[in-house]
Amino acid sequence: MNRATANHGIAPRAKRSASAELRRVGTIVLAVAFCIVWIFPVYWMFVTSIKPRNQIMTATPVFWPAKLSIDNFMVAVTQTSFLTNLKNSVIVTAVSIILSIILAFFACAALTLYRFRGRKAIMVFVLAIQMTSGGIIPQFIIFNQFGLLNKYSGLILAYIAMVLPFAIWNMRGFFLNIPKDIFESAAVEGANDWQILWKITFPLAAPGIVSTSVFAFINAWNDYMTAYTFMKDQSKYTLPVWLSSFSTPTMGTDFGGQMAASVIFSLPVVIFFMIIQRNIMKGVTTGAVK
Repeated sequence: MNRATANHGIAPRAKRSASAELRRVGTIVLAVAFCIVWIFPVYWMFVTSIKPRNQIMTATPVFWPAKLSIDNFMVAVTQTSFLTNLKNSVIVTAVSIILSIILAFFACAALTLYRFRGRKAIMVFVLAIQMTSGGIIPQFIIFNQFGLLNKYSGLILAYIAMVLPFAIWNMRGFFLNIPKDIFESAAVEGANDWQILWKITFPLAAPGIVSTSVFAFINAWNDYMTAYTFMKDQSKYTLPVWLSSFSTPTMGTDFGGQMAASVIFSLPVVIFFMIIQRNIMKGVTTGAVK
């Protein structure tokens, strides 16, 4: 009787173990399939950029060329507008991100470290702006009335308006996780508000500032519609608009040059993220020591 009972108890456990193993295998297969679907466009972009130009539009797909070529990159970088548009993107994106992070830092410090009426209403307003984003047509009308179209300052203000609500909302979560006892102890020791802000709050919030700057940089760097709409002079276009120049109604699409240009366009994002990744760890350790 005991042996039969034991065998009866082993069977459900074996079934549960087999079911758990099946779920684990299914999860792994689903994750691998997701990774393949995600990475294949990036892989195809890179492979197309290094193909000889006569192997790009073939009936049979060439998944890896027998001979590598840099002709597509030469076509991309030798365009007369490349360096100018690259300079425009770097200037506009860098200034927009720096100003947005500074404004978001002070806004989060005020909304989390100080108590005053209307804090929740302000955050609801920021969230509403982030969700609705205003629309590009009202911005165009307002900027036209103030004479900000076709100017770097106007594009920078547009990017700040686009990035700032997200920066405030995202960075605020890191500020809320800072223990309030640290600020109270610093105040007891005689530190003023500026000392608390720069010597305590800034190091502890550094991971949030860095991660927010990554997303803000990607949003501003990748923007096409705002730069194309606000800038009338082609010499003031940014790189996303430059990418569209490889496809024209009369000449068609230069897929090799466009893919090479896309690789070049993606490199600053990758490099920026790699640099920021090291700084994230520095910010975490600095916050822990402080």
